[in-house]
Amino acid sequence: MHLSLKWPYLVTLIYKWFYRPYYWLSLLMTLAFPIVRSCPGLCEHLPSQREDANSCAFDWREMEILMFLGAIVMMKNRRAVTLEQHVGNIFLFSKVANVVLFFRVDLRLGLLYLTLCVVFLITCKPPIYMGPEYITYFSDSTIDEELQRDGRVAWIVEFYANWSPECQSFAPIFADLSIKYSCLGLKFGKVDIGQHGAVAERYKVNPSPLCKQLPSLLLLQGGRELMRRPLVDKKGRAIGWNFTEENIIREFNLNEIFQKYKKFSKGEEPEEPKTLLQEASEGKEPFVPHEEEEEEDEEEEEEEPESKKDK
Repeated sequence: MHLSLKWPYLVTLIYKWFYRPYYWLSLLMTLAFPIVRSCPGLCEHLPSQREDANSCAFDWREMEILMFLGAIVMMKNRRAVTLEQHVGNIFLFSKVANVVLFFRVDLRLGLLYLTLCVVFLITCKPPIYMGPEYITYFSDSTIDEELQRDGRVAWIVEFYANWSPECQSFAPIFADLSIKYSCLGLKFGKVDIGQHGAVAERYKVNPSPLCKQLPSLLLLQGGRELMRRPLVDKKGRAIGWNFTEENIIREFNLNEIFQKYKKFSKGEEPEEPKTLLQEASEGKEPFVPHEEEEEEDEEEEEEEPESKKDK
């Protein structure tokens, strides 16, 4: 998107955000310490380490904390994909910095701000994406039946939880992909494993925040899993992978699948499509080259130390 076209979109998006309590309350809590430090009538009663004894301006230690906050936010935002993720990182680490700053100035102010953060976390949840999408939402009783209904249909299913910030940030990307690539032979689905834990066990997705497997994308056909992202190591932890639109299109070969099945959406009568597994068994180009390359690399790494031992 051209920069001149981005600005109206960003301004409109930010304007809509301030209709939602979560964003303007987060902004207020982010700026809480600077407001208190510069507010006449309050700042005069705060201690300061400045040489000029001006308690209504930041001292050198507070400036260090704010500079450290800026560095942390910049590092975290390098892996952020959406604007919501960038803003969420700023809000999160700014609140942490505010807690440190308030406790440093006055224990009572620190406890008060920390209590406000806990109340905000409990009562004010991030807004859920409510935009257009072509997505089927599964439950424990419907997912297996729907995925096995037609063995020719490929499904990309997102396993998510509403409490996960990563899942909330990924929602508009997945919705946009569903609009661009949904057809009779390729469908998109979601299942909330926070509510349907049995589904997570059957499809081997660990909802624990420590494993970092959320969100997980699975490509399924005829009830069989063809690939997933992110991959999981032997300890059950997810291998780092960026959930960008470009990565998903490339790794899941969405353009190739869509080209095979789009004739159905136009009402044409092409030859009966074969499943991706049938094509692989007939010696055609493997469907998931990226995953196979990773497996080959792992095998080569395992063979190298063995050859060294033989020497």
